[in-house]
Parts: sequence; C-alpha cells; structure tokens
Amino acid sequence: MAQQRAQLDGAKFCCSICLDLLKDPVAIPCGHSYCMSCIKGFWDEEDEKKIHSCPQCRQTFTPRPVLVKNTMLADLMEELKKTGLQAAPVDHCYTGPEDVACDVCTGRKMKALKSCLVCLASYCEKHLQPHYDAAPLKKHKLVDPSKKLQENICSRHDEVMKMFCRTDQQSICYLCSVDEHKGHDTVSAVAERTERQRELEVSRQNIQQRIQDRQKDVKLLQQEVEAVSRSADKAVEDSEKIFTELIRLIQKRSSDVKQQIRSQQETEVSRVKELQEKLEQEITELKRKDAELKQLSHIEDHNQFLHNYPSLSQLSEPTNSSSINIRPLSYFEDVTAAVSELRDQLQDILREKWTNISLTGTEVDVLLSEPEPKTRAGFLKYSREITLDPNTANTRLLLSEGNRKATSMSQQQSYSSHPDRFTLYCQVLSRESLTGRCYWEVEWSGTGVYVAVTYKNISRAGYSDECLFGHNYKSWALDCSTNSYKFRFNKVSTLVSGPGSSRVGVYLDHSAGILSFYSVSETMTLLHSVQTTFTQPLYAGLCLYSSFGVTAEFCKLK
Repeated sequence: MAQQRAQLDGAKFCCSICLDLLKDPVAIPCGHSYCMSCIKGFWDEEDEKKIHSCPQCRQTFTPRPVLVKNTMLADLMEELKKTGLQAAPVDHCYTGPEDVACDVCTGRKMKALKSCLVCLASYCEKHLQPHYDAAPLKKHKLVDPSKKLQENICSRHDEVMKMFCRTDQQSICYLCSVDEHKGHDTVSAVAERTERQRELEVSRQNIQQRIQDRQKDVKLLQQEVEAVSRSADKAVEDSEKIFTELIRLIQKRSSDVKQQIRSQQETEVSRVKELQEKLEQEITELKRKDAELKQLSHIEDHNQFLHNYPSLSQLSEPTNSSSINIRPLSYFEDVTAAVSELRDQLQDILREKWTNISLTGTEVDVLLSEPEPKTRAGFLKYSREITLDPNTANTRLLLSEGNRKATSMSQQQSYSSHPDRFTLYCQVLSRESLTGRCYWEVEWSGTGVYVAVTYKNISRAGYSDECLFGHNYKSWALDCSTNSYKFRFNKVSTLVSGPGSSRVGVYLDHSAGILSFYSVSETMTLLHSVQTTFTQPLYAGLCLYSSFGVTAEFCKLK
C-alpha cells in the first residue's frame, strides 16, 4: 500500500513533457507546472506562430509568458527526493513527440489507436469505442493513426476527396468531378484503389518471383565461387608441381653437364700432365747428357776422348709429342654453345606458350557472361592488335605493314623452310593466339578472301581439305567475294546475306563459344554468328584468292 501511495504521489510531481520528476519547476499562467527546460523547448518550437500554449490544457498566451522558478515547489521537490520519492512509471498511453494524439481528449492527450477517414479525426481506445458500437459509425473507414488526415480534404471545396481523376492522376472530391475535372476519366477512390491494389499484387508476385530467381542465381554464383576457388587452388598446386619438376629436370641436366665437363676436364688434364711429366724428365735427362758431352769436349787426351765418346754420344728415344694438338680458348666452348642454343629454344617455347597460359588464366568467366556488344564502340573495348606469322605464310604471299598485311604475288617469296608454313594454299595465320573476348577487323581488296579462325594444329601441307580454312572441323571461315558472302565450316557452305563491304569485323567470345562476323561500314551489320564449344586457343587466319594482287590487312583499331 505504501509503495502504491508513493507512486501515486510521484505522478503528481512529474513533468507531462519529459514524464520525469520536475526539475527547476515553473508554473505557467494556467496553473500547470513543468520543468523549466521542457516548457522553454516546447515554446521555442511555437515561436514562429507567436502564440504559446499549455501542452496539457491547450490554453494560449500572448505574449510569451516570462518563466520564473517556483522556489517553494523546488524546495518541496528536494525534500521529497530525500524521502526516496521516485517518478511514477511512464504511462505509455499518453502521446509523445512522434505519436498521433486523440482529437477528443482534453487536457493531457492519449495516443490515438485509429484514424477515421470519414470523420477525419483520430481516436484513442476510449473514444474509438463508438465506431465499434454505433451502427452508422461502423461503416466508417478506420486506418492506422495518421497525422495527414487533412490531406484527404479538398482545398478548393473543403470536401472529403472520395474520387480519383485518372486523366490528371490525382485525388478529387465529388464537386471537382463536375467542375474543373468535368469530362475527365473519373472513378471512385475505392475503385481506383481496387485496381491499383490488383496491380500491386501482380507487382509483388513479380518481385517475389524475381527474389526467388535472384536467390537461385546467388546460390549458383556461390557454387561458382566455390568451384572457381577449388579449380584455382588445384591449378596452383598442379602448376607448382609441374614447374618444380621442370626445375628439377633442368637442375639435373645442369648437374649432368657439369659432371660431364669436370670428368672430361679430369681426363684431359691427367693425360696432359702425364705427357708433361715425361717431357720434363726428358728435359732433365737431356740437360744431364749435355753437361757430360760438354765435359767430354774439354778432355785433351785424344785416346781417352775416343774411349768415352761411344757411351756418351748415344741419346735415348725422344718422347712422341706429335699428338699434341693445341686449340687455344676452344676446349669446352662447344658445350657452352650447345647449352646456349638449348636456352634460346626453351625461351622461344616459353614465350610462345606463356601467352596461352596467361590469357587462359585471365579469361575465367563465371555464370553471368557479358552479352555481345551492340555498337562498334562496344566491340572496340575488346579490340586486339593482330600480326601475321611469317613462318606460316605461303610463299606466294608478301607480308608488309609490320606483318599486318598480306598480298598475293605471282612469284614466290624467298621464305626459309619451316614446318608451320602452308605449302600450297595462299594462307597465313596470326602470331597471337586468341582466347577470352576479342574483336578485330580485316580490310580486303581484289577478287576475294577467307576471313577465318582456326586451331593451330590445322594441317599445312598439300591441297587437301584438312589444310583449307572452313573445309574441316578445325577452322571457321567467312568467304568474302565481290558478289556474295558464304560461311564455311567442315565442308558445309552457307550463303550469307548482308550489305557488301570491304571491311569485315570478327567478334570472338572463346569461353562462351561465340564467333560472329560483321559487315563494317558506317554501321555494323551482323552477317553470321556461331554458337559452339572451342576446345583450344584459336588463331586468326587469312586465305587469299589465287588471283594476283588480292590484299587483306588487319586494321589498327586503337
């Protein structure tokens, strides 16, 4: 009982704004008391209206009252605090700054539970009850509490806007429909809401379906991320093993060469030193013999000289030195040259293969591949600079313009023999391999050319179909002549319609298996497109008609 009484007393000394015990209490002219800071803040917000009111009874004051601390009430609050008086529990039924207040309540306002679109008023639980009990009020439209009820009133006629003008797309009242909106497509707000509600449900269904689709896509992409990560981890692991094996093999060959050189060095040095020792012994013996002969030459007794001469004049057999073959500075240079040649060959192989490895590693596509561009500017983002490989050019082709242009000649060119060279067809391949997304353009003149892509392992020798672009399963070609286009693949020829042009654009999306040919002039026109699966890197190819003077050139696009 004492606790309930303390709470009841505490409620009488609470500020109705902050709902806490009064601090620096002030009494305003109507008699209600507030914290000085609370009522000052409340009136500061009303300064623009130049009319100040009591938050509880709504009595207004003009001018703004001067606030003076109520010392007696302040002293009483201090005494009560010493006795342990606490603020009463906050009654959550009263309005706060963000709440909608009941329009019927007097004094301290209660929170509105519903707003009525017919009455254009908001009601707390107590004052809302008639809308549930009285038959006429039961037909009113109740909605969640709203501070914007006045927006439902027509500013022109001060009537509730129950109509909707579809012509002007705005809510109107009935008088508006027969006045300035006369002749417009008008319906009741309920009918418009029903129609829009139906559209809203369709939109929600579409959104929910899209959410489900996107969730599936997200799941697929997550699976793709995991698959890419697993593949990348395995590729790194396998690559490290392969390169480690290559390094070990090179180190083993290096060790073998070193051991072979040192073994040969030891053999040769031993043989030379053995011969050197024999020669040095012979030199010592000859010097001794020379000294004896010199001494003999000084004997004055003729008989003694003749007696000793036969034993001293005989020389031992000389060491055979005719096998000594001096090759200054060229003992193991042949080995160095052989190793250097091996290094150069390995560098060439690595340089050629590294392009494929690098491009393959950087062109990994996930599920959502970019669509084929629609404009030339879009294609140019994927432009590749392509040059021709002289080692593949038929001897009747002259390469020029930095190996970007091929011209058919009546006489053969003096190319060296090479296994990659096309021996009979006037064909040539690009130096660069093509993976990922690529775009290039070919400018041609003369009777006609084949603009092609092909695997590198296409046959090179002879007149068989295995060598000619577009006549086997390893190559795809657009046959361009002065009168027509034909697409050729694996001995099948397809007539292609499109505007004639001396420039052909080629778009390749290797991962997606897309190959498209375009006629390029002021605009781009798709001539033919292929959807397939490419299993190897591709190379751009040109095949010139056999007549003299036909040209084809890879254009500079950047």
